[in-house]
Amino acid sequence: MKSLLILMSLMFCISTVAAAADASFTQSDRDRMIRLETKVDDGLKATNRRIDDLKSEMNGLKSDMKSEMKSLKSEITTFMFWGFGILFSGMWILMGFILWDRRTTLAPVAKTTRELETRTERLELAIKEMPKKIRN
Repeated sequence: MKSLLILMSLMFCISTVAAAADASFTQSDRDRMIRLETKVDDGLKATNRRIDDLKSEMNGLKSDMKSEMKSLKSEITTFMFWGFGILFSGMWILMGFILWDRRTTLAPVAKTTRELETRTERLELAIKEMPKKIRN
């Protein structure tokens, strides 16, 4: 049994040494890693350039949007001033028309009322004088 354990330990050591000999780091591995590192660096630089380009484009869009918003605010303000000005002018014109129309409408009614009052007064006088005429 001891000999079996010794034999297995010896085989394990030999396989580890053989695997270590195969896993040695060669010049071609080093060159390959350098190329890979260069490609990764170039890729990162290109990505950073794209990010910077996007940032500058976003800043340009941001300034464009600010100027658009300012002009839109100015247009809306102008529209509101004109709209409310026309609305209030229309309201004053309508009130003037209502007052004028009321005056012109009430004038014939007042004239008719005065005529009816004078007629009523004459009728009252006539009624009061009728008994006097009948007695006489």
